[in-house]
Amino acid sequence: MPEPSFHSRIAAIAADVEACLDGFLSPGLLAGEIARPPRLLAAMRHAALEGGKRLRPFLVIEAAALFGMEGEGVLRAACALEMVHCYSLVHDDLPAMDDDDLRRGRPTVHKAFDEATAILAGDALLTYAFDIMGDAPTHADPAIRASLVTGLARAAGPGGMAGGQMLDLAAESSASPLPCAQIETLQAMKTGALIRFGVEAGAMIGGASLEDRRALTAYGRMLGSAFQIADDILDEEGDAALLGKAAAKDAGRNKATMVSALGLERAKALRDECAARACDALNPFGARANILRQAAEFAAARNH
Repeated sequence: MPEPSFHSRIAAIAADVEACLDGFLSPGLLAGEIARPPRLLAAMRHAALEGGKRLRPFLVIEAAALFGMEGEGVLRAACALEMVHCYSLVHDDLPAMDDDDLRRGRPTVHKAFDEATAILAGDALLTYAFDIMGDAPTHADPAIRASLVTGLARAAGPGGMAGGQMLDLAAESSASPLPCAQIETLQAMKTGALIRFGVEAGAMIGGASLEDRRALTAYGRMLGSAFQIADDILDEEGDAALLGKAAAKDAGRNKATMVSALGLERAKALRDECAARACDALNPFGARANILRQAAEFAAARNH
């Protein structure tokens, strides 16, 4: 049988993730819950369903597959990570942050509902993610579940995504442009941390050796860099209709990006270098990791 293409595989995983998220975000109560307010649930569904490439859950599932692991537990972990990503987008779009009206071609949550509901929807998605990750059906081994919860918290917290967002906001009001090394740190935290955790989570679930986990961490780090630099380039020259959100906003907000630091052509070269280094990190896995290599190539070549 021929190998599946990256596009067919990520589409299939996205469909599975969509169905799983739809189930999690249903009105049915879990043990210990009192009620799920309909407006809050509707806002959470608006934020999490019908959206995005589902790259982060794809990475969890494909990294676990390298070690022969698949099924409900892997999908649950993938959805927990996607909930954290969706929460971050809800809060990132708020007027106090990036003040965006569109996300994935639809009104942002605070536009479709209101700011208070958007904040609560983001909070609820974040909290629910840890409920899912730490619950017994995600993995039979409590130690693995604890490692997944800790890893996700550190990827999303002050030393990861939230900290990177703070550095991003500070850079907007900086009197002088950030040097490349500081931009690299900012982007490794704001965007890269969750992407890197995606492959690390799959490796944890799959029982990977320390050596294999190190290789996947290196892959995730380089993939995250390629993805964010590509995002910066798309903001500069992308089509807003394809992006599903406003383009050409970074320069106007004094965003610290590799495009602003290096110029467009050098940023493209760095993007491609990061993608190539991500692929090289997968050499220990041979042809088994071809889908993950295609993911790195996609991160560099995408147009939305």
